[in-house]
Amino acid sequence: MTERIAFPFIPDSFERFFSLPQSAMKTPFETAAMAVLALSVYPENKDLSFRMLEALRGPRPLSPMDKQFIADRFRGKDYLMRSYFDGTSPENDYTPAVPYTVTVSENPYSYAEPNFAKLFVACSGADSPRPIELRKAKDGKWYLWEQFLLAGIRQPESRNPWA
Repeated sequence: MTERIAFPFIPDSFERFFSLPQSAMKTPFETAAMAVLALSVYPENKDLSFRMLEALRGPRPLSPMDKQFIADRFRGKDYLMRSYFDGTSPENDYTPAVPYTVTVSENPYSYAEPNFAKLFVACSGADSPRPIELRKAKDGKWYLWEQFLLAGIRQPESRNPWA
C-alpha cells in the first residue's frame, strides 16, 4: 500500500504543527509524513524542528548525539528534506509545490515485528525510497522510532558545477 499525505503548509510553530490532522499519529503513514515535515523545518528553525521530532518520538527524547547527527547531515544541504516532497527534482532545485505531499509506502516485510512498522518515503534525490521505522504504543499512536532520511542525495543543479 502507498499513501500520499498532503500538508497545506510547512508549520512555523509547534501549535501549527499539531493543528494538522496527521498529528493524531493514528497510522504509521501519518507519523512518517509528519517526521518529514518536522525535519523540513530544520534549516529555518533548528529548535522548533527538534521539539517537533521529540513530540513524534514520544517518551524517547533526542540525545545530544542525535541532535549532532542531524546537524552534521544538514551542513551545507538545506535542500535535503525538500527532496521528500512530490514534484521536486535536482533540476528544479527541489522546489516543492503546495500542497506539500509526501509519498509513503509499505512492503511485504513492513510489519515483521509486532507493534513496529518499517515504511519507505519517496525521495526525488535518491534512486530508491528511504526507510523510516515507527512503533505503536499503548495509547494506540504510532511514534517515530528511527529515521534514515538524512543520507546524501543528488545536489540541486544550481549547486552542481557539473550539471
